[in-house]
Amino acid sequence: MSETPSLQVAIIGGGAAGLMAAIAARRAGAEVTILEKNQRVGRKLLATGNGRCNLTNTDLEISRFHGQNPKFVHSALARFDQYQTITFFEQLGVAHKVEAGGKVFPVSNQASSVLDVMRYELDEIGVATVLEFEVDAIAHQGKGFTIRAADGREHQADRVIVATGGKAAPQLGSNGSGYRLAEQFGHRVIEPFPALVQLRLNHTVFKHLRGIKFEGAVEVLVNKQTIDRATGEILFTDYGVSGPPIFDVSRTAGALLQKRKPVWLKLVLVADVSREALDQLLLKRFSDRPRKTLAFSFVGFLSKRLAPVVLKEAGIEDPERPVSSLTAQERQRIVDVLQDWRFEVVGTNSWTAAQVTAGGVEVRDLDPRTLESRLVPGLYFAGEVVDVDGDCGGFNLQWAWSSGWVAGRSAADVG
Repeated sequence: MSETPSLQVAIIGGGAAGLMAAIAARRAGAEVTILEKNQRVGRKLLATGNGRCNLTNTDLEISRFHGQNPKFVHSALARFDQYQTITFFEQLGVAHKVEAGGKVFPVSNQASSVLDVMRYELDEIGVATVLEFEVDAIAHQGKGFTIRAADGREHQADRVIVATGGKAAPQLGSNGSGYRLAEQFGHRVIEPFPALVQLRLNHTVFKHLRGIKFEGAVEVLVNKQTIDRATGEILFTDYGVSGPPIFDVSRTAGALLQKRKPVWLKLVLVADVSREALDQLLLKRFSDRPRKTLAFSFVGFLSKRLAPVVLKEAGIEDPERPVSSLTAQERQRIVDVLQDWRFEVVGTNSWTAAQVTAGGVEVRDLDPRTLESRLVPGLYFAGEVVDVDGDCGGFNLQWAWSSGWVAGRSAADVG
């Protein structure tokens, strides 16, 4: 550590970005204090990756990030990329493995192991943590800051890093408090909305389909034009759809809904063949066993519960008809449903179900090289509080690590 008087750096929020910022600033020689409003740090980190903690992704690309200016992430990701993330955690003791889609997980498959080694490092290098300190206001006085808690306590600092997270998963402590703190200093906030979340659709069929999964594709449509698309395992719920592909397109759908645009979702139940090939496949299936009922003819091809609904959507009211009675026109309508089933999107699930927040502190007033405020010297922002969000697959945690590292090093005056 430096022998010269150390800067006092306060970090508001003990989530992924805040913990990384604390380690980076302390290693750079600053005296660091984490101010956390919960009874412990890292609660939300424990829930990432379904409790396995998807640390990062080896296929890191700017196109996997979103916001009003996605290119803003470039500088931070260049300074602390996915390989530096892997090395950082390996040095702390977290062995890693790479799974499908470039997803990086701890070999332990436990998010708790990631939090454990980070907390150990905080103690080892001397980062102070003040728990149940809910920040109510920050005053900028001269070259320093006074941070006030809701209960009247105060903390003095030379530099402040706001890493309060967004509004997703409020049950884990995220309440959007950082937006109010940013606005106190004149920062603009892009209206937050839930992302990586389930979609609510307008139809009566879902009570019959709840729990059915299928490998298929999904498209977000506006004015009959495809705006976004994803493939993978999709789950029907009693309100609409869920699953990784739905999470992937939910950001696009949510942004369009924010603009009051009519949004439609196209489900492709059979996505691995062309329309013509599917029609021929069904024709052969029906011709081979003409005495089967329509519903039973789909056994082994579709879920037993899904087939009658598909038939009804195709305008075939009697699923017990023999397949020999099916007309070519009716078969075409079945193909339509299997490859172009459309639903009106009426919303997303609430913040409680969302994995991440879209929107946040506008990046035009932040220096992308340091994440320091352009409005208030010595004030920094990191993580989900900023108008940056990523796709499923470790991209949001990588932004937390990268932005936390850059903000921490910069706040400690390290270039």
